[in-house]
Amino acid sequence: MLKNLFVLAIGVVPVLYAQLQVETAPLPIPPNITGSVATGPVTPEPLTLALRDAIERGLKYNFGVVNAGQDIRAARAERLRALHDLLPTVTSKIDVTNQQVDLAAFGFSNFPGIPSVIGPFTVYDARAYLTQNVFDLNARRKLHARDQDVRSADLLSGDIREQVILAIAGLYLQAQAGKARIDSAKAQVATAETLFKNAKDRKAAGTSPAIDVLRAQVQFQSLEQREIYYEGENAKQILALERAIGLPEAQKIALVEPDLSKLVPLAPMDEMLKTAYANRRDYQAAQASLRAAELDRSAARAENYPTADLNANYGGIGLRPNDSHGSYSLTGEVNIPIFQGGKVKADVLAADAVVQLRRAALENLRGDIENEVRTTQINIENAARQVEVARSNVDLSRQELMQSQDRFRAGVTNNVEVVQAQEAVAAAEESLIVSLFNFNLARATLVRAEGLAEQVVNSYLKGK
Repeated sequence: MLKNLFVLAIGVVPVLYAQLQVETAPLPIPPNITGSVATGPVTPEPLTLALRDAIERGLKYNFGVVNAGQDIRAARAERLRALHDLLPTVTSKIDVTNQQVDLAAFGFSNFPGIPSVIGPFTVYDARAYLTQNVFDLNARRKLHARDQDVRSADLLSGDIREQVILAIAGLYLQAQAGKARIDSAKAQVATAETLFKNAKDRKAAGTSPAIDVLRAQVQFQSLEQREIYYEGENAKQILALERAIGLPEAQKIALVEPDLSKLVPLAPMDEMLKTAYANRRDYQAAQASLRAAELDRSAARAENYPTADLNANYGGIGLRPNDSHGSYSLTGEVNIPIFQGGKVKADVLAADAVVQLRRAALENLRGDIENEVRTTQINIENAARQVEVARSNVDLSRQELMQSQDRFRAGVTNNVEVVQAQEAVAAAEESLIVSLFNFNLARATLVRAEGLAEQVVNSYLKGK
């Protein structure tokens, strides 16, 4: 008996193990996107969650989006510092000075009628000071460079939003595929339970041997084990989705998205690449970052140019606050660099190195985008073909199961053929679920690769 059970397990476990290996393959999600700021109360009833709802929550509460917003604020702060060097600076100061002056110390002594020591006396001086940069090409170009940094940070924030959309779409589809696996497993368990009862009835009637009952029982319990495993995996998938979109992890949710299985034709490759280069925000951010580096290099060269400043002050000065007289000064300065000990050359070399690095990074990103678009095209076409084959295979395997059940009931064969047919159905349905998941994930990936995720991901996934 133990030998028979071992032989049966050898036939069942490899299929189960292969399916579990497929199921546990992780999604390629950046670590900074898996977290969120959990918001909202836990409701006793499951929260119905469509894909659009999940994406909208993710764009509000995902940690990647929150963190990107702080990067923009930091870039704007740097721009304000650069702007400070070009804006006028106005300060005010009130001085109260009590002093005694020894004229002899300054060479004034032995003058008849004039004491050598004057004071003590108090001087009150209330004055406003103005400093204004009139011409500084270095400061102006640095300001333009920081403008490009702000633009780059803003574009990178938009790119993070695109990544969040793709990640949430992937997590949602993964959870949806997990739910489909559970539904498929439940149907297979119900079928196996019916066959198990049938085998017991036939044994009781003396028309089947005990090995048929054992075989049916092993198959039934193996499928139950598979269902339990899928339920656990789906619960973890739901937790990962909730974590990414800012839902409390104690909140139960119900996915309501319909089956996303409509096949959509692809645009020509040249058109997809043109769309990607025009819309990818990380590519535009890299371009802005390159322009910022070029402006910094130009600013470094401008350190050789003269600068002009205006300094002015006006106030009242006197021995008493109510006995003062207005006074002012106005000074214009032109600073002409003559020798700076190689500082400008060093600054230009350092800035040029940054320019070359960012230009290389831009070209590398351009190549990455093309590779991403082409790879995604291959994935979509391949997954679409797999979906068609998998659908056909599911239909054929179900027909095979029905025929094997009829043959078993008719006593033409034992239930080995039925068990094998059940495993064929399970493998075919698993293949279809995986193919549909890969197909829809590839479609979402293409939208992100083209830089259009935030605008069209929902309608694109629905095949509109």
